Amino acid sequence: MRPQPERVAGLPVRWRPRAAPLEPVAVAGVGAVAHALGQRAMLADDATLAAWSGVAGADVLVLLGAEASLPWVEGVVYLGRDPLAPALLLPCALEPEVAVSLLERALLAGQGDSPLAVLPASGQLVPVGSAQPVVRASLQAWLGTEAVT
Repeated sequence: MRPQPERVAGLPVRWRPRAAPLEPVAVAGVGAVAHALGQRAMLADDATLAAWSGVAGADVLVLLGAEASLPWVEGVVYLGRDPLAPALLLPCALEPEVAVSLLERALLAGQGDSPLAVLPASGQLVPVGSAQPVVRASLQAWLGTEAVT
């Protein structure tokens, strides 16, 4: 029996392992993982922070940057660009069972042309076109009163 499709922006999409992983250009976390990612990012030096750009929401954090500099915490998703769907940041290890160019067209409908981070496990689309350089004070404010360890 095939697994049920996950819903991404309301669309049912089945995912399978990618034969060759995409090169990471971003890392994302949702919920507690997003906050752990933010705390881990706070440990980076100022030069590394300045090299990243990011977007954050109430329960999501996406950091964009060079593969070697991206932080890791358990549960994050590394995202890359598929040349057949350059407006999407997709999980590096997964690909949709539908043609990725068709998925891109469907997901961008009504979203404008902003690049989107696709997070299958949570079903979220995160616009990343407005990503700003990561500033320690902004990251700390997003983390709120949580202690940074």
